[in-house]
Amino acid sequence: MPSHAEKRLLPYSADQMYGLVADIERYPEFLPWCLAARHLKRLGDVQYSEMIIGFKFVRERFTSKVTFLPMRIEVEYIDGPLKYLRNYWAFKQLPDGNCEIDFYVDFEFRSRVLQKLIGALFHEAISRMVRAFEARAKELYGEDSALDARAKPA
Repeated sequence: MPSHAEKRLLPYSADQMYGLVADIERYPEFLPWCLAARHLKRLGDVQYSEMIIGFKFVRERFTSKVTFLPMRIEVEYIDGPLKYLRNYWAFKQLPDGNCEIDFYVDFEFRSRVLQKLIGALFHEAISRMVRAFEARAKELYGEDSALDARAKPA
């Protein structure tokens, strides 16, 4: 499967965006194809989560290990329909109040049918998911959160 890497500059703080991505149980509210998400257990900075994704007639459940580092979230595949998953989000606070997000994902399904189904649409599907996080930030934090924070007196 091809990988997808993307950097985005957003008008929100790194803390806001980190919090949004870290709140896995809320993904079904805004993330395309995410039907359910829940925490299984948490050990310090490591959380085990389960997610159900669905697209048309396909519905799959997978488990992942999510490691919360300072301004970085790493996801490792544990169990489900994939051969492997490599995924991370990195957040960089910029002096102007904006945040630079560095996103990377690479995965492959075990099923050749699923692989072919998603393969043709991989980059568009992943871009749509990243845009969903951006739209969620706009919904939660407003249009120009970083600009608003700079305008407020200290």
